[in-house]
Amino acid sequence: MVVMTSRLLSDAHRYILRCLHMHRSIRDCIIFTSISENAHSAYVDAPLGPDAYREYEALLFQDYHELVLKSDFAQRFAETDDVGSSVQNQLVLRESIAAKEEDRLWPTSSQATISGLEDNSPGKSLDDLSSTMTKEESWKRLKVSVKHFPMVFCPLSPRFFVLPSESAIAEARLSDKFQNSLSPGLPPTSMELTSDGDDIPPGATLIAHFLHHLAGQMDLKMEIFTLGPLSQAIGKVLTDLSSLYDVGGRTKRSTGLLLIDRSLDLVTPCCHGDSLVDRMFSALPRRDRSIFAPQSADNGATNTVSSSSLRRRTTDFRIPLESIFKPGNSMNNGGHFSNEGLTAFLSGWKGSSGLLTSGAHDDKSRNILLEKGCSQLDPMYGSLASSGSCNDVHCLEALLERRTKDGTLLIKKWLQEALCQEKVSIRSRLGAVTASDLRSFINALASNPASVMRNRGIIQLAKAAEVALSEPWSTCWEAFASAERMLMLSAGDTSQSLSSQIQDLINRSVIWRTQNQGKGHEPPPGLLSIRDAIILSIVGYSLAGESFRSSGSGGPFSWEEEHSLKEAIVDAILECSPGINIDFLHGLEGALESHWQNLQSKNLNEVQPEKSCEVDDHSSIDFDDQWGSWEDEEAEGDREQEYGELQLKLELRDRMDNVFKVLHKVSDARRALPFRDRQSTLEEISDVTSYTNRGLISKILSMVFSKCDIPGLEYHSSAMGRLFKSGFGRFGLGQAKPRLGDQSLLFVFVVGGINALEVREAQEAQSSAGADGVELLLGSTTILTPNDMFELLLGSCSYI
Repeated sequence: MVVMTSRLLSDAHRYILRCLHMHRSIRDCIIFTSISENAHSAYVDAPLGPDAYREYEALLFQDYHELVLKSDFAQRFAETDDVGSSVQNQLVLRESIAAKEEDRLWPTSSQATISGLEDNSPGKSLDDLSSTMTKEESWKRLKVSVKHFPMVFCPLSPRFFVLPSESAIAEARLSDKFQNSLSPGLPPTSMELTSDGDDIPPGATLIAHFLHHLAGQMDLKMEIFTLGPLSQAIGKVLTDLSSLYDVGGRTKRSTGLLLIDRSLDLVTPCCHGDSLVDRMFSALPRRDRSIFAPQSADNGATNTVSSSSLRRRTTDFRIPLESIFKPGNSMNNGGHFSNEGLTAFLSGWKGSSGLLTSGAHDDKSRNILLEKGCSQLDPMYGSLASSGSCNDVHCLEALLERRTKDGTLLIKKWLQEALCQEKVSIRSRLGAVTASDLRSFINALASNPASVMRNRGIIQLAKAAEVALSEPWSTCWEAFASAERMLMLSAGDTSQSLSSQIQDLINRSVIWRTQNQGKGHEPPPGLLSIRDAIILSIVGYSLAGESFRSSGSGGPFSWEEEHSLKEAIVDAILECSPGINIDFLHGLEGALESHWQNLQSKNLNEVQPEKSCEVDDHSSIDFDDQWGSWEDEEAEGDREQEYGELQLKLELRDRMDNVFKVLHKVSDARRALPFRDRQSTLEEISDVTSYTNRGLISKILSMVFSKCDIPGLEYHSSAMGRLFKSGFGRFGLGQAKPRLGDQSLLFVFVVGGINALEVREAQEAQSSAGADGVELLLGSTTILTPNDMFELLLGSCSYI
C-alpha cells in the first residue's frame, strides 16, 4: 500500500490505520509525506520528535498490532456468544471496530484499549488471546516505511502555483491572536522575534521548510529577500536551514527569493479587477471540505478557530457540466448522441461501474436515466486543474495573462478552431462575447462523445467562462468594480468624502429592499447586499490607511464619521430581509428573524387600505368593564417588543465595535507600507498609465526590474556571508550585497494568498520593464477571492 499525503503524519494516522485494518493482506506500507522530518519536529502541535519518521513507523506498527488484537479478540468473543458467526457479520463487526478506532486520540493508548476490552470480556484477556495466535500473524509481517516527497503543490501554469488547500501548510495559522493580528490566515502587521524562535507561528515554520526543500529539488541556491514582519521570520528560518543542510551550494543556480506579506496589501485581493480567471474563481462552486482538519475544542461555535489550524475553503473549483448532456440540447436533437451512447458516456465519465446494472439496460430504465440526465449520477463537474494535454495547461496560462475581454475572445477563437477540426459549422456574431455565445459553441462542440473527450480541456474552460459571464455574477462583478473605482477616487480627496461614499454604498444596499419589503419583487441585477457593502468597507478602510493619518478614534476617520458608519451598518442589518449570512452575527439569528417578521407584518398593515367597520349595538355586553384590561395587555406587549428591539440594537452595536477594531487593523496594515510616500518616484519609472491602481506585487517588481532600492526590503545573508562581512571584510575580502534585480531567476512567494489579477500585473510589469531575460516564478499559500478575504477578516476564519 502506498500513501501520499500533504498532512502531518499525526493527522493522517487514523486513516492509514483504518485502511491497514480493513485490508489485512497488506505486507508493505510506504508513506510519502510532503512535510519533512525536521518540519515535523519543529511543528509546535506535532507529537513527534527529531527522528520523526522512525518514531512514526514504530508507533504505526504498535497501534496496528493493538487494533488487530482488539478486533480478533472481539470477534472470537462474539463467536463464543453465537453472534457474528456469518462472514457478513464479521465484516460489519470489523468495520465498526475500525470506525470507533478512528475517533480515538493519537497516539494510541494501549492501556485504555486493553482495559476497554477487559470490561466487555470477563474471564479472558489479551494475553490469553495472543498466546493462541501463530507467529505468522499478518501484523508481524507488516513493513512500514516513511519517506519525504517535497514536490506537493498545485501548479496552475508553468510559472504560477499555490499550496494544496487542505494541506497542513495551507491550513497552519500564520499569526497568533494578539493586538497586531488581522486573522489566523494572514500575516500580522508587526511581530517581535526572539532568539529561540518559539514565537514564530507554525505556518511560517512549515512554509520555510517547504521552500527549502523545493529549492533543493530544483537545484537552486536562494538569495533571500523579505518584505514584511512574517516574511522576515520565514527568511530567518530559511537562512538557518540553508546554513545547516546545504553542502556544495555554490554549484547550484543562484535565485532571488522574494517573500512578501499579504497584509501589506489587502486592497488588491478584496477588489474585483479586470481578470477573467478571478471571475471564474468567484463564480464557480467549490468542493466541500474533507474531514482531515483538526476540530476546534468548541464544536458549538461556528466561527471559532482551532488553535493550530484554520478551515479555509478548498481551491478545487467545480465546473458544472451536467447541462451539456441534457436531452433537450441541440447536440441530442441532431442525432449524433444516441441514447445508448449517452448512457454509456455518463457512466464512463463518472467511472462508476455500479451505476448501470444488468437490469438498467432495458428500455424503461434507460429512459428514466435519460429523462433525469445527470441527476441520477453525482453532479457532473469539471476542474480547472485537470487537463487532457499540455495544450490545456498553456490555455489556462494564456487566460491568466489576459483581461476579461481579451480572455473571452481567446476562448471563442479556441472554440472556433476546435469546431473547424471537428467539421462542425456554426454562426458567430461580431462584438463582445456573451454567455449565450459561449453556450452555443459548447453545445455544438459537444455533439458526440468522441468530440467531448478530444476537446474536454477547452470545453471546461469555456464552461467556466460561461458561468462567470452569466447573471447574476457578471452584473454583480461590474457593480463591485464601479463602487471600488468611486472609493479610489474619493481616497484622493478628503476623509469626509471617503466616509460619505462608504456610507452611501451601505445605504444604497438597503433602500430598494426597504421600499419593496413584502411585495415579492426580485432585486434588480447588480444590487449589492449588506455583506457586499461590508467588503467595500474593508477596501475603503485600507485605502484610507494609505491616504489619511490616524485620528483620535484609532482609525482613519473622525469619531463622528465612524459613528455614522456603524449606525448605517446596524440599520442596514435591521432593515435587511431574512437570509443574511454573516458569521459575526452568530447567535442573533433568532432575534433578527423575530425582528424581521414584526417589521414585515408592520409594513403589510401600513399598505393595506383602511376598511370601515360597522359596529353592532351589543347592549348586552359591557365594553367599559373590559376596555382597561385590553389596553393594558396591548401596552405590555408593545413594551416587551420595544425592549427586545432595543436589546438587539445594543448587541449589534457591540458586534460592530469588534468589526471596526478589525477595520482599524486593516487601515494600520496599509499605513505600514514602507514605500507608500514614494508614489511620484515609482510613477516615473513605470510606463503603465494606471500605475496608482496596481497592486503591491506589481509595484515591487517594477522597482526590482528597474534596479531601484526598495525601502523596508531586508536581505538575509548566509552564515558564510556573515563571516565574510564580519571577519574577512576587515582585510578587503568582504562580499558585496547581492541585488534582487541582478538575478536571472526571480522567485516571488506571497505569504497569505494571491489572486489572478496580481499574476497578470506581475507579468505586465516584467514585459513593460523589458526584463524578458529574467525567469519569473510566482507562488503563494492559496488563491484568494473577495469572499475569501471577508471570511479571513470577519467570517468563519477570523478572530471575531
